Amino acid sequence: MVACNECNAYTKSKLAKRGVIMAIITIRNLDESVKISLRIRAATHGLSMEEEARQILRAALQSSEQQGGNLAQRIRARMEPLGGVDLPTMPRDPVRDPPDFQ
Repeated sequence: MVACNECNAYTKSKLAKRGVIMAIITIRNLDESVKISLRIRAATHGLSMEEEARQILRAALQSSEQQGGNLAQRIRARMEPLGGVDLPTMPRDPVRDPPDFQ
């Protein structure tokens, strides 16, 4: 394995495409309650805290990549299961003449 700090940008990008680079991340100032919750969740799944954290990160990043599309499409996808709303059609007035500033 190659540590990221030993590679230049070109080498890192080449190795990353082949899946060679493994990153090390340190999370500071983690609330004790979050750490306890992670430990319990990991134990429930029969995993180490480290593996549980990896799976959580993978799932979060995959779901954000899949969302895609524009905002209107994402809102429609979220609200569609709740049912539609029929709004009344508002009558339209004819277009007014532009003001004359003379």
